[in-house]
Amino acid sequence: MPDQTPQRSTRGFASMDEDKQRAIAAKGGRAAHASGNAHEFSPAEARIAGRKGGEAISRNRQHMAAIGREGGHARHANARQQQAQQNEGSAEQHSVEPRQRQQG
Repeated sequence: MPDQTPQRSTRGFASMDEDKQRAIAAKGGRAAHASGNAHEFSPAEARIAGRKGGEAISRNRQHMAAIGREGGHARHANARQQQAQQNEGSAEQHSVEPRQRQQG
């Protein structure tokens, strides 16, 4: 029976070493900038794009409600955990026997 180990392909971009992939990608980036097809957002453009995305997602009220509910659950779980840790700490302090005074 032949060996059952899968062999890696030597074809394609993914099979190249990282340096070769990076060199090819850099050439593509330079070409895109040279031809004017590349676009870098200015801070103002990014703000506008983010606002549009936020408006689009906030139209779905059920989704927004689910997000809010999830945040509330996480916040209350964290508060309960902190309270439990504080209670453990105070219980340990009270369970320690008081030291006897040394008379000298």
